[in-house]
Amino acid sequence: MHLPALRAFALGITRDPVLADDLVQETLLKAWSKFHLFEQGTKLRSWLFTILRNSLRTIQRKRAREVADVDDVLAGRLATKPAQEGNLVLREVEAALAKLPVEQREVLWLVGAMGFSIEEAAETCGCATGTIKSRANRGRRALAALLGMKAGESIELTDRATLAVMAGQPGRSG
Repeated sequence: MHLPALRAFALGITRDPVLADDLVQETLLKAWSKFHLFEQGTKLRSWLFTILRNSLRTIQRKRAREVADVDDVLAGRLATKPAQEGNLVLREVEAALAKLPVEQREVLWLVGAMGFSIEEAAETCGCATGTIKSRANRGRRALAALLGMKAGESIELTDRATLAVMAGQPGRSG
């Protein structure tokens, strides 16, 4: 009974048939879910039109805060890679590191993750710098093999320290 009048009113104030239909549907859903708040003796028609007007104002307020991004340029800049994949890779790297000999794992952590220079790592481990370089190179190759990486393939990690271990570059924490 009130449906045609609601749609005509919505169409008249929006000039958009799709938005008008959405508003009428939203109005009916809200009215149905809040029918217990309707006061007997008042006009149902007025109540429905008030809901429709309030729904339109809510949509207009939301749209005023929205930014038009037709070509998805802004969304592309705001998008971030989900952390789940990075966490899975990090767990795989940690498991592979645990399989390395202690000497190689120790050097990878000192030089890669902790940011020690080759000389600092040699001093800490009590061995020559050539030994540290050799252990780091063997450790990185073994780690890459354990992870099933091909020659020249890079790993995508979110953790800078682990990435530094794999890249053979000092990773500064902080």
